[in-house]
Amino acid sequence: MRRLSAGIERWPIAGAFTIARGSKTEAVVTVAQIAEGALVGRGESTPYLRYGETPQGVLEEIDAARAFIEAGGERDALQTLMQPGAARNAVDCALWDLEAKRTCRRAFQIAGRARLDSLKTAYTLSFAAPEVMAEQARANAKRPLLKLKIGGPGDLARVEAVRGAAPKSRLIVDANEGLALDDLKRLAPAFARLGVLLIEQPLKAGEDQALEGYDSPVLLCADESLHTRAELADCARRYGAVNIKLDKAGGLTEALALAAEARALGLQIMVGCMVATSLAMAPALILAQGAAFVDLDGPLLLAKDREPGLTYVGSMVEPPSAELWG
Repeated sequence: MRRLSAGIERWPIAGAFTIARGSKTEAVVTVAQIAEGALVGRGESTPYLRYGETPQGVLEEIDAARAFIEAGGERDALQTLMQPGAARNAVDCALWDLEAKRTCRRAFQIAGRARLDSLKTAYTLSFAAPEVMAEQARANAKRPLLKLKIGGPGDLARVEAVRGAAPKSRLIVDANEGLALDDLKRLAPAFARLGVLLIEQPLKAGEDQALEGYDSPVLLCADESLHTRAELADCARRYGAVNIKLDKAGGLTEALALAAEARALGLQIMVGCMVATSLAMAPALILAQGAAFVDLDGPLLLAKDREPGLTYVGSMVEPPSAELWG
């Protein structure tokens, strides 16, 4: 007999996390737990207002699937029962964790992998004035990959300031839909000269058809425009890379299938996250094996992570313990 429970947790952020759309000082996450006898599978997700999600709404979506889950429903059928998003992600990852415990295997083995390797993650610098972003970059100049939030007047000055403060770090910029096409065409050549490797989601989702035919000097990556395989064909005409997140895809099951199809289309893979605890990052480490870009720094941005959590050594994140997840 299974028992489903779900709740909302609040984790303070170290300072504030700011992007082009706004700022927040805490990560509000939902955690699903599926108990089967003495075994408990857990999954964490982050409701995102940009996608019409609220913590309470996510709990209601999870509760609507209660009968299916408690009757023994599994991941494959879940993909059609629930819509992609944070609610399905929490349940899907809890089912992966439960299956690992029930079968005495690790989740990465269930996913067909022989092992999990430690990965090098980007570290995110919040959107701020150029001099403030330079201070953030200087404090993290030993990190090999920095991700800058941009999307407003002074973007070139922001990137120049960060480059000057962290001359050896590789750079990614993330506009979070904050640019117009003319802005992108003006900034991209300068970003290329500054060694920027990737520009995430420059234009608004739904308006990025304007990118078709544009030959960017910096690799463009879809984020808000890509959730599941349903959007992949359109994104492949507009971008050279895709940012896959468990919360957008609705769990590890769909995310793995999405990554496989994206690779088949010749797209580079980035695996990203929301600001959340190690419980949300752990399943994404399976997805991130072999990815061109890894951005799983969520716990590094918190004032305190859950215990046990992932181990970060500088920018290297180690595989999760079975006690944490999977």
